[in-house]
Amino acid sequence: MASPPDTSKTLKLERYNSYIRRLHSTKVINASSKHLFRATLLIALVVILFFTLNYPPFSGNNPNHAHLHHRNFLSASLFTSTAGGAAWEKQVRHSSTPKKPNGLSVLVTGAAGFVGSHCSIALRKRGDGVLGLDNFNSYYDPSLKRARQNLLLKNQVFIVEGDLNDAPLLTKLFDIVPFTHILHLAAQAGVRYAMQNPQSYVSSNIAGFVNLLEVAKTANPQPTIVWASSSSVYGLNSKVPFSESDRTDQPASLYAATKKAGEEIAHTYNHIYGLSLTGLRFFTVYGPWGRPDMAYFFFTKDVLQGKPIDVYQTQDKKEVARDFTYIDDVVKGCLGALDTAEKSTGSGGKKKGPAQLRVYNLGNTSPVPVARLVSILEGLLSTKAKKHVIKMPRNGDVPYTHANVTLAFRDFGYKPSTDLATGLRKFVKWYVDYHGIQTRVKKESDVKTGHPEESA
Repeated sequence: MASPPDTSKTLKLERYNSYIRRLHSTKVINASSKHLFRATLLIALVVILFFTLNYPPFSGNNPNHAHLHHRNFLSASLFTSTAGGAAWEKQVRHSSTPKKPNGLSVLVTGAAGFVGSHCSIALRKRGDGVLGLDNFNSYYDPSLKRARQNLLLKNQVFIVEGDLNDAPLLTKLFDIVPFTHILHLAAQAGVRYAMQNPQSYVSSNIAGFVNLLEVAKTANPQPTIVWASSSSVYGLNSKVPFSESDRTDQPASLYAATKKAGEEIAHTYNHIYGLSLTGLRFFTVYGPWGRPDMAYFFFTKDVLQGKPIDVYQTQDKKEVARDFTYIDDVVKGCLGALDTAEKSTGSGGKKKGPAQLRVYNLGNTSPVPVARLVSILEGLLSTKAKKHVIKMPRNGDVPYTHANVTLAFRDFGYKPSTDLATGLRKFVKWYVDYHGIQTRVKKESDVKTGHPEESA
């Protein structure tokens, strides 16, 4: 009987071929994975490049539309202080470069703030180079600061998002740009909030200011510095109108104390390092794009919403009055101070000669009772306010402010020209437009004469 055929060799061959096929399949899969990874990475880089080129910071339309908050996020992700890189540095240089011969190159701190945004636009419009710095903190709704940022972007002013206490960031900015001037407006504002969060005032108004001066003193060339002090430094001073020569050693609030400390710190850096420093004492600045924590702002909001408002009297039942100063007048004062400020005299942190040190009041010279402010708003809004008259709490507020601006007029022609009725009408028109409120705002003359209303 014949023996069965030997199939062992065939089986071995089939096993070998199966092994070879599995090995080849694994290699193909591994190779495909590598190609897929590389293709995905390439696509991601193309997408990032696309958004970088098509969504630059010089953008933004109506700041009230929600899609702009997405645009802000994208812009911030590509061009924040932490991003750095060639594109970021190019933005910094472009924004800081003057567009006119002999123009200033100004670092504006607090550029997304009320006064900072107005000054930045005014400087840029006249041809100066302007770079903003702001930390967009949440003391009040940051969306208003973002809206101002979009307004600045339209005017080709770039804002670096960063903090005054970030010394490496400030040093980097001075390495990139030889700033001729600093307009230092960043600060923790508000008198009453100091009772809730005192450390924020020390961090911003004292430590932040010192950090800025430390960087400025070592810059070569040293920049000229104009900075925001406050009328609050006059504190419990009873002599009116307030003059720069009056005593300022009785602050009524921590905010006032930090601003007074700033003036003494400025004196020190001027004396030791030759920094040219000009302090500006602002008196109750108001106007479009203003701060929501100011009385005129939340009075307008509450009157339109039918809510009652608190109108303060002094402890002895006298009217509280403020030297309300319109934003356009303050901007003229800030630019006048910048234009007349002398150069710093130091180099590399060493003083080479006496340097300029100045302080000025920027007010309207016409104190107005808060009750009159409310009356004007009632006329503009065609709505009667629900007033709740109460005694002023002991929270650091002072009952009366009145500026003597003789020095500012003498040195740079500062002359306020906007009365409260005119300024409030411009503010209210902005307010209802910004918030999309359907209402009718009276003309200034109609507020006084009772004539028919004008549509906002």
